[in-house]
Amino acid sequence: MAEVTLEKVGKTYPNGFKAVLDANLEVKDKEFLVLLGPSGCGKTTTLRMIAGLEEITEGTIKIGGKVVNDVEPKDRDIAMVFQNYALYPHMSVYENMAFGLKLRKTPKPEIEERVKEAARILGIEQLLDRKPKQLSGGQRQRVAVGRAIVRKPKVFLFDEPLSNLDAKLRVQMRAELKRLHQNLQATIIYVTHDQVEAMTMADKIVIMKDGIIQQIGNPYSVYFEPRNKFVAGFIGTPAMNFISAKLVSEGGNVWVVKEDMKLLVPEDKVERLEHLVGKETTFGIRPEDIYDKMYSVAPKEEFIVKGNVEVVEPLGSETLIHANIHGDDIVAKVDPKSRASSGDSMDLVFDMSMMHLFDPETEENVLAGTHQDAAPENL
Repeated sequence: MAEVTLEKVGKTYPNGFKAVLDANLEVKDKEFLVLLGPSGCGKTTTLRMIAGLEEITEGTIKIGGKVVNDVEPKDRDIAMVFQNYALYPHMSVYENMAFGLKLRKTPKPEIEERVKEAARILGIEQLLDRKPKQLSGGQRQRVAVGRAIVRKPKVFLFDEPLSNLDAKLRVQMRAELKRLHQNLQATIIYVTHDQVEAMTMADKIVIMKDGIIQQIGNPYSVYFEPRNKFVAGFIGTPAMNFISAKLVSEGGNVWVVKEDMKLLVPEDKVERLEHLVGKETTFGIRPEDIYDKMYSVAPKEEFIVKGNVEVVEPLGSETLIHANIHGDDIVAKVDPKSRASSGDSMDLVFDMSMMHLFDPETEENVLAGTHQDAAPENL
């Protein structure tokens, strides 16, 4: 079994900088886990501590049930794929892939069998005699992955492996890595700052900020049920809209109010919000949950907001409307037939069943756990 467990793991540098604080994490056998967050959040440091390339300051790391705090990287039975591929330029593809096995004095016939099998899996059999300088970026990436595969490690570690590729190739390699995971049934820990990579590839996502784990969950749970404002704003393209507003109780209902914007809070969410009635809060809603009134079926007045259109981005399958609502900029992902233009006043319909509300002091999502019906699987 190739589980990886972190128990209260921390990393503090000699200058006092705390890169990772109290990280508790369980990576199950054969799981594809992604560490996600902005630059400097501690995700790569966490990966390097698992690899043994960074000493931990506190806590315990286990691989396959064995404590590895003091185990050398070469003895942890892990293989790491780096951002810059780290191929030896003077060696052929075959020699690069075989190098680690030769160091371990693996018999030649076994080396040849493992290298050819990895090359077949990755579709690079015809490249085995070439040098790295003769390869494209995508081919080099495959060689780096192949070098990891031949080791047959307990755990694969990937450090932003696609960041040097162009956009089209990144999309292709995402699918290939996901297919590879399904074929190998391997345990993979993958670091990225790209939330699209995380959402499309991961079984489980760990979102980090300032060295602290903010939320752990599958792609659906972190998207539909973000725990706090940071996660809500980090996950999703375009990002979730945030509007400064006040919760008001009126006529037996609760409303989200900002000047002449007045949106009805659904009854099933009111109980969660009672302690915030009368207070200034942050109202959140995703762009895809805002519609052009012209293409909405029988919209109710209590869900309609007037916005001033500033920018229109036609994308073919959809149109992004950048609008301003009383000083707050929002984005709506609307029907491509929408004919809004810059400078227009536009009626926007908000799907309030998908609303989020964030505590003004803690920034916690008060409505986390109320959107399960929107996800394609149980959260």
